[in-house]
Amino acid sequence: MKRYSIENLKNWREKPNRKPLVLSGARQVGKTWLLKEFGRTCFAKTAYVNFDKSDSAKALFEGDFDLRGILSGLQALCDTEITSGDTLIILDEIQLCPAALKSLKYWHEDASEYCIASAGSLIGLSMIEGTGYPVGKTNSMTLYPMCFREFLAATGEEKLADLLGTGDMRVVGAFHSMLERRLKEYLFTGGMPAAVAAFAKNRSFAAAREEQMEILSDYDRDFAKHAPKVQVPRIRAVWRSLPSQLGKADKRFVASEVENAGGAKMRSRDLKDPFEWLEAAGLAYRVWNAAKPNLPLDAYADHIFKLFGVDVGLLGAQSRLDARTVVEGSRILTEFKGALTEQFVQQELRAAAGIRPFYWSAADSQAEVDFLAEIGGAIVPIEAKAERNLRAKSLKVFREKFAPSCAVRTSMAPWLVQDGLVNLPLYAIGRIANEVSSAGA
Repeated sequence: MKRYSIENLKNWREKPNRKPLVLSGARQVGKTWLLKEFGRTCFAKTAYVNFDKSDSAKALFEGDFDLRGILSGLQALCDTEITSGDTLIILDEIQLCPAALKSLKYWHEDASEYCIASAGSLIGLSMIEGTGYPVGKTNSMTLYPMCFREFLAATGEEKLADLLGTGDMRVVGAFHSMLERRLKEYLFTGGMPAAVAAFAKNRSFAAAREEQMEILSDYDRDFAKHAPKVQVPRIRAVWRSLPSQLGKADKRFVASEVENAGGAKMRSRDLKDPFEWLEAAGLAYRVWNAAKPNLPLDAYADHIFKLFGVDVGLLGAQSRLDARTVVEGSRILTEFKGALTEQFVQQELRAAAGIRPFYWSAADSQAEVDFLAEIGGAIVPIEAKAERNLRAKSLKVFREKFAPSCAVRTSMAPWLVQDGLVNLPLYAIGRIANEVSSAGA
């Protein structure tokens, strides 16, 4: 398995003002594996503790924050001599030990020479529940499901992954058909490491789906275990509504289309807490409508949004998408009105390009651009099209109205740059920042 996020960890280690790291992300996206691999490849020693499996580790942080005593205890627990220059200390599932989370403040202030990396699947909940999150005293990083390039590398196509990483789209174009086939596999399999590993073993979609369904069951159990009891039915209702909400021509989330356990329609105010819980758990992301495409986009976001899930493969599993759609022409791209295509694009923008996307819709609802991105100090509109469809009426309306220096249309059509418009194949959307820069935006 190859995770490109390890480069971000290497950069973190070399920061002159490095703080303890908090690695967040949904359950089963590979946080533990990534930190252990980072320790194995970049340090002489690793001291690893998991608060979900060790009451002794929790006990170390009880009472005052005597870091010298905690270090001695960690050395005993891990049977490892911890030295500041060559040891990575990993505090896993740290959200289960609020005192350990709070201690990161003191590691930063009094023992910054040590490399401390923590991880937690539900760590975002600590910030909204007020459990002593050390705001301003940590470096933060989010791990997403495997991006398309990582999927390629994990399934025996490392040369294709490396080629796509070079950004030479003229050369990449020679492998367009092969990349298109692999992308369709990814749209079904998604980027959850367990599902990718199951698929890679025998190229079995059934094995991948089995892992996906198990992950979905785990998430459902998490709702009951970790969410406030009164919110559990609402969280489940929002989570289960994702496929139908994204399956509409207008993918804007509509609260009244969500039903509670009794069949009654929900109201927006009923769902504020469920939205925040799902986002804090890394299971869903709101893509907000920007009323005006100005910098910064966050300042122009209104109350309208689309709600996407954590992973395109899990979205397909929630929808009971049949594996036959992968091999039947372009059905997987157009399934439930292109929902998988948009889910994939926003997922790649976050995971591969490090972009938090927004979108734009005209006041009269006659035009809508799928995504907006801040790239190089400019607002870049992005139209996501299924198949090789290059008709983008809304993008044309946007360009005429706002005259952006560059626009992107992503589909399964080959790469082409012309008159400030970048036609970028879907499998290369993670390279968007490079392509926009090359286009002169």
